[in-house]
Amino acid sequence: MTALDRLWLTEAIRLREEQAGPLDDQEANRRARQQGGELAARVEHRALWLAERDGLLTALKHWKQGARLSVMLLAVLVVVSGAGLAFAALGSGPVNVFWALGSLLGLNWLLLLGWASGLLLAGEHSASLGRLWMWLSSRLARDANAVHLGPALILLLQRRRLNRWVLGALVNGLWLLALSSALMVLLLMLATRRYGFVWETTILSPDTFVALTRGLGTLPALLGFNVPDVATIRASGDSALAIDSARQAWAGWLVGVLLVFGIAPRLLLAVACWARWRLGRAHLDLDLTLPGYSDLRERLMPSSERLGVNDQAPEQLHQATAAHAGEHTDGALLVGLELDEQQPWPPALPATVANAGILDSRESRRRLLDQLARYPAARLAIACDPRRSPDRGSLGLIAELARSAGRTRVWLLPAPPGQQLDAHRLADWHHALDTLGLPVVEHAPLNWLETGHDQAS
Repeated sequence: MTALDRLWLTEAIRLREEQAGPLDDQEANRRARQQGGELAARVEHRALWLAERDGLLTALKHWKQGARLSVMLLAVLVVVSGAGLAFAALGSGPVNVFWALGSLLGLNWLLLLGWASGLLLAGEHSASLGRLWMWLSSRLARDANAVHLGPALILLLQRRRLNRWVLGALVNGLWLLALSSALMVLLLMLATRRYGFVWETTILSPDTFVALTRGLGTLPALLGFNVPDVATIRASGDSALAIDSARQAWAGWLVGVLLVFGIAPRLLLAVACWARWRLGRAHLDLDLTLPGYSDLRERLMPSSERLGVNDQAPEQLHQATAAHAGEHTDGALLVGLELDEQQPWPPALPATVANAGILDSRESRRRLLDQLARYPAARLAIACDPRRSPDRGSLGLIAELARSAGRTRVWLLPAPPGQQLDAHRLADWHHALDTLGLPVVEHAPLNWLETGHDQAS
């Protein structure tokens, strides 16, 4: 899946939970916590797991297939419409050049002006063609689970105001296809039939048509297209000239104006909208301030392991000096910090070593700290999973536990069978614990816990 697909599914899960209530997400939350990373990454991992379980991932594939099919149907429609423009422009008798030009470009110019006005004044673009595409995509998906995908995509793109660019690329691309079809049919008809060209007026002077024809032909002339001279333009006001050079000049003028003032602007706008869409898509992200996401913070990032905290980082990490070194301490204690079921727990312990369980909630942490405050342990071993990141919350808890014991060791557990530890993350653990001044062991410190000898077994 692309990054857009992942964000899209995450937004769809949020909408689904807002409208239908919370999903059964205990396993999804556990997997997201195990995955680690910032809150956005965990929210995304949770949503992807739920999407795969509930069939939303398959619905996304169906929706995208429907979107591609709807674009193909619209493309066929605009190709046929473009051909119809060419037939309407030339007709069967003498061609009125300005009626022909209006047939080819009139509707295009009006809709282009409306699109540009909506983009500049309203700041958004809600083209009817774009809405038709969204409706067709949803209908052709034929998947009940796809009901939230369309609204989720719209909301996701609106945050970066990208919907106007993707729809702009679609609308301008389809108009480009229609005008290109009109150009091909126009060239075919001009190549196989002989047309005469005239212009007619009742209230305007011939000079007006001469100036308008020459003005519109300026840019096409720079590209090599024929443009009628003044004598030919004036003579065509009376009747269609039966001179081949005049027919060719008018035909070249008509094709050149269609290319320069119809196809070229649509091509440039389609490319510009597509470029803005591609540039903005790289900056898409989740709005974690929305209630659907902010409510997940405590479930996905418990306080002891939360990353990306809002307060400013302290100049020095937590101090782990034993506060009870000179007081009466007794016993040995082994505790696990945020371990999952992949880590077998507890190991076989000597009779003199107590198992303090796994600290995986605020209540369990508070309970152990209260116990150590009353009965400080002589020796404390803290088992950590080095697959997780050594965030400030975890390090703060380790330091607080160490201050409640005579001596402390941190046991970095090995990877579960079939997995490997990340070398960079393991190095981060060693660096962070060295900063705290705590010894690190990579084997079960059972002998040290039992006898007090400063070694691991």
